[in-house]
Amino acid sequence: MAPAVPPSFDSLERLAGRRDGDLITHRLVDVSRNRGRGAQSNRTGRFDRLVREEVSDGWAEAEEFPAFETVEHIERAKTIIARNQSPDIPFDRSINPYRGCAHGCSYCFSRPTHAYLGHSAGLDFERDIYIKVNAAELLRRELSHGRYKVAPIAIGTNTDPYQPAERQHKIMRQMLEVFVETRHPVTITTKSALVVRDLDLLVDLARDGLVSVNMSITSMDHKLSRNMEPRASSPARRLDALRLLSEAGVPTGVLAAPMIPAINDMELERILDAAAAQGAQSAGFIMLRLPGEVKDIFREWLLRHYPDRVSHVLNLVRDMRGGRENDPRFGSRMKGEGAYATIMQQRFEKAAKRYGLDGKRPALRLDHFRKPSEDDKQMDLF
Repeated sequence: MAPAVPPSFDSLERLAGRRDGDLITHRLVDVSRNRGRGAQSNRTGRFDRLVREEVSDGWAEAEEFPAFETVEHIERAKTIIARNQSPDIPFDRSINPYRGCAHGCSYCFSRPTHAYLGHSAGLDFERDIYIKVNAAELLRRELSHGRYKVAPIAIGTNTDPYQPAERQHKIMRQMLEVFVETRHPVTITTKSALVVRDLDLLVDLARDGLVSVNMSITSMDHKLSRNMEPRASSPARRLDALRLLSEAGVPTGVLAAPMIPAINDMELERILDAAAAQGAQSAGFIMLRLPGEVKDIFREWLLRHYPDRVSHVLNLVRDMRGGRENDPRFGSRMKGEGAYATIMQQRFEKAAKRYGLDGKRPALRLDHFRKPSEDDKQMDLF
C-alpha cells in the first residue's frame, strides 16, 4: 500500500475556508515557513484596526518569504505577582517570568493574551517572547512589603518558565534564588527537562517542604508530542526529569493536560503509569479548552496534521462544552460536562488509584518564610 500523501497547502486553505458554513478569511502559512511551530497562521490581533493578509498577486512567484524566527523583547515589568480569585485553581497568586511561549502548543489557552501586546495569538505568540529581566528584583521587593502575607506562589500557569529563552536569561533561576533566601513556598508546572538544571535550589527548598514540581505530559508518542508541542522536551526527557527530581527528594506530580478527544485521550492511563514509575506522587488532568482565538488556531492544526478527524474531534469537544467550542463557566471549564467528560473523569480516578497517584501531597510549609533583607533605601530614588 502506498504511503498516505499529506494534504497540500492549497487543499488545506480550501478546507480552512469553511467552518460549519462560516467563511474564514485568513490564510494558512506555508509549512516551510513555520517549521518547529504549532500555529498554522498568524492572523492580525483582535485589537488591531488594520487586517494584514498575505496574498499572491502573480508577481515574483520565485520569491520566498522568510521563516518565522524567534524575537526576544526585553521587558522591565512594573509588578510580578499576579492575583486571582478563580475557584477552579488551588492558588491565589502566580508569576509568569515570560510572555509568549516558544514551546508552540497549538491548544494553549494563553494565546489570546498576546493580543494585548499588539501581536497575533498565532505564530506571534510563539516567536515574540517578552522577557521580564527584573522579575527577581520585583519579587524581592513585593515579598518585603509590610502587608505581604505568605502563601504558595504558582509558576508556569500562563507560559512555561523553562521555555527555550530560560537557558540564556535564567530568570526562573534568579527567582528561585529569592525563594531560597526567603524560604517562600512555590509550585512549578513545566513541560521542560530544563527544570533539573536548578536541582540544587529545588532540593534546598524541598528540605523544608517549600516546593513541588508538576510535569505536564500530553502524550507518550514522540511524533504526536513533536506535532502538538514542537519545542517542548520530548516525553522521554520529561519522564527522566521526573525521575531525577523524585530521586533527589523533590515532590513531583504529573499533569495530563490537555486531554484532546480522539487525539491523545486514549493515552491517559499510559501517561499516569509512566509518571508513577518515575516517582510522581500525584496526578491531575485537564480537558481541552478552546477560548477566543484558540478555537481557530487549534482547528487549523487539526487541518494540517489530522484532516480526516477535524469534524469528529470538534464534535466531541462541543458535546462536553454545551454545544460550543468553549465553556468559560467556573466549575466546568477544566473538565467539561456530559457523557464523554464523565467517562474521562472516571477513567482518571481509577487510573490514579491504580498507580498510587490519588493521595494528597502535604501542603507546602508557610512557617519558614522570612522577609528579604533590607536593600539600600537610597536605591529606591532611582
